[in-house]
Amino acid sequence: MTTEPIMIHSIINGEKIKTEKTFPRENPTHPDQIVGYAPINTREETIQAIDAAYNSFKQWAWSDVDERIERMQRAIQKIKDSTKEIAELLSREHGKAYYDAEGEVGLSLMYMEYACNHVKEIVTPEVIENENGRTIITFDPVGVVSAITPWNYPLALSTIKIAPALLTGNTMVLKPSPFAPLAVSRVCEMIADEFPPGVLNLVHGEADVGVELTSNEKVAKIAFTGGTKTAKSIMKAASETIKKMTLELGGNDAAIVLEDFDVNDERALRRMVISNFLTAGQICMIAKRIYVHRSIYDAFVEKYIEAANKWIRVGDPFNPDVTVGPVNNKNQVKHVQNLVADAESKGAKVVKLGQILNPELMDNGYFLQPTLVLGANYHDPVVVEEQFGPTVPILPFDDEEQVIELHNESIYGLTSSVWGEEEHAIRVARRIEAGTTMINTAAVQGLDIRFPFGGVKQSGVGREYGKEGLKSYTETHVINMPKNKELPYIPE
Repeated sequence: MTTEPIMIHSIINGEKIKTEKTFPRENPTHPDQIVGYAPINTREETIQAIDAAYNSFKQWAWSDVDERIERMQRAIQKIKDSTKEIAELLSREHGKAYYDAEGEVGLSLMYMEYACNHVKEIVTPEVIENENGRTIITFDPVGVVSAITPWNYPLALSTIKIAPALLTGNTMVLKPSPFAPLAVSRVCEMIADEFPPGVLNLVHGEADVGVELTSNEKVAKIAFTGGTKTAKSIMKAASETIKKMTLELGGNDAAIVLEDFDVNDERALRRMVISNFLTAGQICMIAKRIYVHRSIYDAFVEKYIEAANKWIRVGDPFNPDVTVGPVNNKNQVKHVQNLVADAESKGAKVVKLGQILNPELMDNGYFLQPTLVLGANYHDPVVVEEQFGPTVPILPFDDEEQVIELHNESIYGLTSSVWGEEEHAIRVARRIEAGTTMINTAAVQGLDIRFPFGGVKQSGVGREYGKEGLKSYTETHVINMPKNKELPYIPE
């Protein structure tokens, strides 16, 4: 594994573009080490990328779907062949444990392959003939797509946009997060090389780049994953030209543990712990607050701590025994520390979890030992805000009406989970306001790419994954040929 800094480039109309300015991406494990440099594109270069996508769309929209699939499958194979290199780079720039980075590459490939296998049935026209005439319904590409992706799962949350967009005949300009730009750029380069120039373009940069991507009149759709605050700005910027949108936003996902949950089920408790601390808690769909029925609260907390101390092992992401690496960036470290300190100042008890396997790294890297917060109030910031880091509060509840109200009063509604006897859990789940509710599992462990994923309320607009995710990159076009071409009630 090389530790020399790499240089990535933007891609505009099939060409790698060098820029005057670049920015470094440090290694969260060793912040004094630079993993690589990414370009800072100008607004003018962003316009060039959009223009390239716009011009390419005129031909690509009419390409044969079999050709699109064949090109995407070649890209998939290249990514598969480079899994180790991509995962190492992702782990170094992001901080997630190597097994986690490798898993993200696998998840990305999984949906890319799913999209290849199902795109034909999505774009095949429907023909309806009856006594009234003949109707053809086609599912056409939307146009130029601007994709803006976050740092926490940069590969998965980029390819979930690239694959359906390109396979359904759209073109794209993608902007990754500056906190994890390297591995995703490598993957974009592999994909772009298999497609005609201008079909997939890649830019990096600051706020002016994002503004152009969301306001340019040639952009037909925005696909964004990130914070709700940023999404509000995007919606305002896009309103002048009424763009289509898929927005997967923040969440404050709750786990509800019913009185019939078996606190001695070690496997279930391990799933719960993983759902709180995988990727150091930096996943939009992770369980960020746990409500436990008061009758089992004390026993649950005891068993949860036991399970957490077995699974959580903090240290160097490339240590094969490590399950939790550093947090991605310094700002996120401070955000989590402030939430925990606030809860503690109000009387909550903070319990440190897990083992520190590489103590020599803790003071220099962006490390936080995972923590459990007990005794917080229902409306403390650590409970109602998205921590996006390795801490979780556990709170007791007395009855289902109370916990459903506590869950649903949140402005968010991305995912949730209910733990207990299955039929009982399903009854509670039906009353939960969320895009996805999982039973006796949570977060990535309960994700099924065959089904749509997205949020309600301020957790998003639209759906990704599944066939619905593919269809969201198409426009429905009805071609109607009625037998009776004149309406009987219109006078001569």
